Amino acid sequence: MTDDETLRMLSSHPCYNEEAHRKYARMHLPVAPRCNIQCNYCNRKYDCSNESRPGVTSDILSPKEAADKIAYVRERIPELKVIGIAGPGDALANESTFETLELVKERFPDLTLCISTNGLMLPEYAQRLYDLNVRFVTVTMNACDPSISEKIYSTVIWDGKRLTGRPAAEKLLERQLEGIKKSADLGMLVKVNIVMIPEINKDHIPELVRKVKSLGAHIVNILPLIPVEGTKFADLRAPTPEERKRLMDECSVDAKMMRHCKQCRADAIGMLSDDRSAEFTGCGKKGCGPAKERVSDIMGKGEVKVAVASSDGESIDGGFGNTEAFRFYASDGETARFLREVRMDTDSQLSLGKHADHVSRSVEAIKGSDVVVVREIGHRPSDELGRLGIIIKIAKGDALTAILKAASDAKRALSGKGL
Repeated sequence: MTDDETLRMLSSHPCYNEEAHRKYARMHLPVAPRCNIQCNYCNRKYDCSNESRPGVTSDILSPKEAADKIAYVRERIPELKVIGIAGPGDALANESTFETLELVKERFPDLTLCISTNGLMLPEYAQRLYDLNVRFVTVTMNACDPSISEKIYSTVIWDGKRLTGRPAAEKLLERQLEGIKKSADLGMLVKVNIVMIPEINKDHIPELVRKVKSLGAHIVNILPLIPVEGTKFADLRAPTPEERKRLMDECSVDAKMMRHCKQCRADAIGMLSDDRSAEFTGCGKKGCGPAKERVSDIMGKGEVKVAVASSDGESIDGGFGNTEAFRFYASDGETARFLREVRMDTDSQLSLGKHADHVSRSVEAIKGSDVVVVREIGHRPSDELGRLGIIIKIAKGDALTAILKAASDAKRALSGKGL
């Protein structure tokens, strides 16, 4: 594959190219359940439709099931350009990853292939990936100092042995550094994901960015820690958007920063800001039937569609113009069904100051909803939503309580319109 072909693929890769993420879709194939390390922030849940974070998926697919699902999805999302394997374990700890890549290369040679890995096995498999036409590799690497790494990783499985503490950190670091350099030297574009953990690695990250850039990394993505129940880091705090932005600004002197990441699921499908994975749940595993409506449009009798400004589904924690995500529910006022989630690009708002454009995108994101529930809202979006006939509810606290009340009120308000 020539340099020109690689640049062409880069122009349509939504993760590596910020301009592309509003035009092109990606699809993650959950074919890699096994992992060879244990991060203290990671809890890989299967069959979980209500969370949007790395390691979560609703299905585990075989290579053939994954390829069949691509064909089905591609007919319905013509913007699909990139096929990625990002878990829910580590891509390179599963032979099924390579079997899937081989099938995709044969059946869909025009699609761009990429994988995500912790880097432990990357030196061994970089050439094999390259030969399968993989040109994009993401390595999650959280420190280049073993004294910091050993606080982040519990175990590393290496050569049939279970390593812990400093030996585990040193082995993982050695392999990550070697793998990044080897991949870059082969001509693959490397993205390094760094999880920002304020109490552990925040001050160390600039040094890490300089190190991976010197090895040939194309772009760096600084992600906020997501404290997950059942992990050792469940009680640690996530960085604030302002803290993360300041760190990215500082590190941008040394390397290109990715500022539009949505921390996608292992089975994510669609645009980065509009994960449609719930629409295709079961497709591939149970066979893909005839085309069906988007899940967000399948409403039961007497239900209304409620959009809520909530980053976690537990509480109403965002204003209309600054929420991290809108989550959509179908509710009859007594029960609520989760439909999907749209992540909002708050970092771009902070860095570019284009609040008016951001508000317009937020309005576009919830079009088709009957009611929106937010902590606060300004005059301009209120007017725009009013013209669209969307009812606005101001609430805080428990999300489910707010959803049910908003749906009940909206049903009464809409009853004269034939609901």
